[in-house]
Amino acid sequence: MFSPLRKYLSGELVQMFQRKYCLRFSLFCGIASLIAAQIASAGSSKLLINSIDFTANEPIPILYTCSGDNKSPSLTWSGVPVTTKTLALIVRDPDAPMGSYVHWVLYNLPANVSGLAAAIPTTPTIAQGALQGVNGSGASGYQGPRPPPGAAHHYHFKLYALDAKLDLPLGATADEVEHAMNGHVIASAELIGTFGR
Repeated sequence: MFSPLRKYLSGELVQMFQRKYCLRFSLFCGIASLIAAQIASAGSSKLLINSIDFTANEPIPILYTCSGDNKSPSLTWSGVPVTTKTLALIVRDPDAPMGSYVHWVLYNLPANVSGLAAAIPTTPTIAQGALQGVNGSGASGYQGPRPPPGAAHHYHFKLYALDAKLDLPLGATADEVEHAMNGHVIASAELIGTFGR
């Protein structure tokens, strides 16, 4: 006579145990995910790019423009992710009359390089191991700002941390580098300078 009751109670106990187990397992998974996220964020830092030659959102000294010596400014960066294989740098002027004008293209820069000195040669390769692409004039290396008279233009120095070496030849264009980077960008940082005449 107590057999159905016994079965009912044992079934309830099993269900209670299963619910309790599932709840504990869900809590365990949630806590483990939070701990993993905290560990990952603790081991990373934000990618930053700076220059000792000009302040962000301030004028670029004439020395680094086509009105001066037309040499590249010094750049430094920090916070490169540990999984970075190479770095790339593209400098653009989005205010140019004919659309975004490319002033500098660098790619396959080793991840352990933390900056570039001023006056990088306009050779297809540089001492730090990077390849230089062509700027808007079709020449290799850096081309300084040379906006038409009027309002100041903005020059975007954008640094990319990549998880791969780009399979590109010497003298690639900015568009080719950006296309090759697709799906490989781990982090990016930007420094903007201005110049007007």
